[in-house]
Amino acid sequence: MLNRQEARNALVEVAGRDARGAEERRRLGPEVAAALVDAGFPRHFVPLKWGGAAGSFAGLLADAAAVSEVCAATGWCAALYAAHGRLAAYLPEQGQHDLWAHGPDVRVAASVIPAQGRATAVNGGWRLDGQWNTASGVDHAEWVLLASLTPGDSGVQDHRIFAVARAELSVRDTWQSVGLRGSGSGSVVADGVFVPAHRSFTLDTLLRSLPDAARCHRVPYPMVAALIFAAPVLGAARAALRAWTAECVQGTQAAPRRASQVQLLARTSAWIHAAGLLLEGVARRADEGDITALTVVENRRDAAAAAILCRDAVDELFHASGMRGQSPDSLLQRAWRDVTTAAGHGALAFDGAADAYANAVLAEGAA
Repeated sequence: MLNRQEARNALVEVAGRDARGAEERRRLGPEVAAALVDAGFPRHFVPLKWGGAAGSFAGLLADAAAVSEVCAATGWCAALYAAHGRLAAYLPEQGQHDLWAHGPDVRVAASVIPAQGRATAVNGGWRLDGQWNTASGVDHAEWVLLASLTPGDSGVQDHRIFAVARAELSVRDTWQSVGLRGSGSGSVVADGVFVPAHRSFTLDTLLRSLPDAARCHRVPYPMVAALIFAAPVLGAARAALRAWTAECVQGTQAAPRRASQVQLLARTSAWIHAAGLLLEGVARRADEGDITALTVVENRRDAAAAAILCRDAVDELFHASGMRGQSPDSLLQRAWRDVTTAAGHGALAFDGAADAYANAVLAEGAA
């Protein structure tokens, strides 16, 4: 049996080999999906009592970024399979049993923000109908987390999350994105699917720590959500820098090296390095730092800022690549598309992160 490092290396190898195929079919191949399990991503945040790893955010950042250097779509699915296992840990005990009674290596896809579809209260649970978009990795998932609005207290609607067996849903091939093409982020459809009450929880539950749980389950969702999406951005940005250096500098040794190339190499490498340092700090605070209103928004700010640094660096590299970057065989072009798409995810929006940070800082100063 492979150890953790060997399994991760094996995933990197198979993902790199299948990267072009994943783009063409717009979903991961079965060999890559199996290697993701072997590398421990689905079990990364599963509670120990179910045989999971209850792992660290620093470990997930390093592993997801490394995989994303060879295939951003694989790294994206890897990070999200891990993150969705963490979300599923907020299910009631019986709901967790339904997912992990036979082991923690369960791939969980999700479409939880925004709330979509319709949930109707019925005897013993809920009935789900409708369509939920962009469920990354759903083709290889065993379970899917879906969210709909349901009646709450005092007339306020609850944003409720449901765990549904993948076999009870149909998948529509709606994923036609510019980047992350291989992530298979299609839509799922429910037609009168019954979900028992013990397989649901409300989104506001994620704002609270799970009592007597491992550290990864005592961290509120807003403190780590952006980190999950930023990790693949970092890996893909590193790939873009490596590709630009190979395609546009080392590949043109017959021509004299221009000062603009030297400056671009130094500038963008510094930005990407700074993004890595920011995300390592986010992971470190999540793993062992104080959990306060300020550290939560600091993490959100730094993850969003890291994504901007990566996006801007890769954008400069791509636009300095000339016709080489326009080739369909260009690794830089693929990395640019992947970073542009991934960095545009709502969890990495800097406006919202800035507002939350300013509110927390000003409130603390006024106290």
